[in-house]
Amino acid sequence: MDARRERLALAAVSAGLASLVFLPVLGRGFVLSYDMVFAQRQSLIPDALGLGSALPRSVPADAVIALATAVVPGDIVQKIVLLLSLFLAAYGAGRLVPTEQLGTRIVAATGYAWTAYFAERLFIGHWPLLLTYACLPWIVRAALSLRRNEPRALAGLVLACAPAVLTPPGGVLAALTAIALAGPRKLGHTLGLAVVLNLPWLVPTLLHQGGTLSDPAGVAAFSARAESWGPAIVSVLGLGGIWNGDVVPGSRGAPMAPVLILVTVAVALAGLRPLARKWGTPPARALLLLGVLGVVLAALATLPFGEPVLSWAMGHVPGAGLLRDAQKWVAWWALPVALGFALAVEAAATRLRTGAARGALVVAAALFPLLTMPDLAWGGWGRLEAVRYPEDWNAVHRVLAEDDRPGDVVALPLSTFRRFAWNDHRTQLDPAPRALPETVLVDDTLRVGGEEIAGEDSRMDRVRAAKSPEDLSAAGIGWILVEHGTAGRVEPRLLTGAERVWSGDWLTLYRTPGEPAVTGTRSSIPVVLANGVALVSIAAALLCLKLPVRTLSRRRNSLSRKE
Repeated sequence: MDARRERLALAAVSAGLASLVFLPVLGRGFVLSYDMVFAQRQSLIPDALGLGSALPRSVPADAVIALATAVVPGDIVQKIVLLLSLFLAAYGAGRLVPTEQLGTRIVAATGYAWTAYFAERLFIGHWPLLLTYACLPWIVRAALSLRRNEPRALAGLVLACAPAVLTPPGGVLAALTAIALAGPRKLGHTLGLAVVLNLPWLVPTLLHQGGTLSDPAGVAAFSARAESWGPAIVSVLGLGGIWNGDVVPGSRGAPMAPVLILVTVAVALAGLRPLARKWGTPPARALLLLGVLGVVLAALATLPFGEPVLSWAMGHVPGAGLLRDAQKWVAWWALPVALGFALAVEAAATRLRTGAARGALVVAAALFPLLTMPDLAWGGWGRLEAVRYPEDWNAVHRVLAEDDRPGDVVALPLSTFRRFAWNDHRTQLDPAPRALPETVLVDDTLRVGGEEIAGEDSRMDRVRAAKSPEDLSAAGIGWILVEHGTAGRVEPRLLTGAERVWSGDWLTLYRTPGEPAVTGTRSSIPVVLANGVALVSIAAALLCLKLPVRTLSRRRNSLSRKE
């Protein structure tokens, strides 16, 4: 099979995997699950750029989605993101594995895309991490090109990293991958690239007035957990172990799961030797060490002395909150496992005598991830569903958009998450900050298994202490949004004296009395410049890859006309 047909076949398999997961949710409507919240039109408010009072945990992702939904409806943007995340993960891993065998590429594709990591991060709604995960094979490929001094490799690496840096964790995952695989001789290039592309969240983080320390209680609450009878480290080695047991596929708790994980890891480690022969020892070693680092970080809180060290760091080291929910770093382990497993299968197949036996082994290896975790298919067997927002949300959006009253919105009841009947009572992040055209304050205190983790938004302290709508107005609140049909109590005194502006079955909007106080604002110039530098670098990389080809074609056309 020639290279073109091989790429088409691999693309078809990758598209098939994406369809197998997301086909049930491709109708109109939104998939709202835990942290995954999209809206029909997301506004480019200060928080989207990291200029609000909360830490920029979803920057620049919110700004990117705001710009995208200005052109394309939000539910379509969401479906494109989800489909591309799985397609690019599978196709990228298949293209990355050093082989001439299509079967080996398909084994790598399924082994990388159909994982507990992808399933658990999908079900908990961490779509930016899914995009980062999808980009990692492409980042490795571009970094290896840079290591080999191939032309325009740096531009390719910039473009491979660009979709991965939409949040701070994604930026770190992408940056260290590029640095490790490009090698020490290219450290200046990759370190500079990492800083420039991550400026959109680095600058607002450094300028954040409320500090960047996190509640140490989050270490235990968000630590990796065992998914079966094996210890947590085994689940992590199998690319799972997320802190929230409700998003873990049921198949991960099967009695044979720990055994299958250890067998898979053993086979993958055996396949790293042929990887080193084909890539060279230094890059193969770098990929393995990066994967081991991911496993150690993910399981650190479950290891002796790990929890005290991390708890101390949370309370004393700025930015250490990135280590919270540390299971996300095990994404680095996925590529050595997928590539090593595929190459080990290829090596085993060459020892078989008949073509039928070799084909059967490759097919079995390609189907192995799907058979051992079938409950990722079909939207997680019904976990995910596309739903429509009630008309109340559009009505409140119009009221706020047409009224130039100053002040922000506070969402009541005070809770980070909601469970609405119109979303089948699924746990979901409060959609108000992304569905409405004003800055919306929500209570960012997290409650995990009876443990309460303090929030990081300094303005919420005044909101929690408010005894009346006048107090809210003094805290810079111009509007009160009461969301009905979800758990939580609204203090009547917070509404006494507030003017009801709009009311429906699901939402009621109030206007606070008097003129809302003007809260402290930060200069947007450093943040705008940071975003500008990142965008210019991406545009320059794109031009670097495209312009020479166009210039060459113009020259050819000019020569043909002269002839």
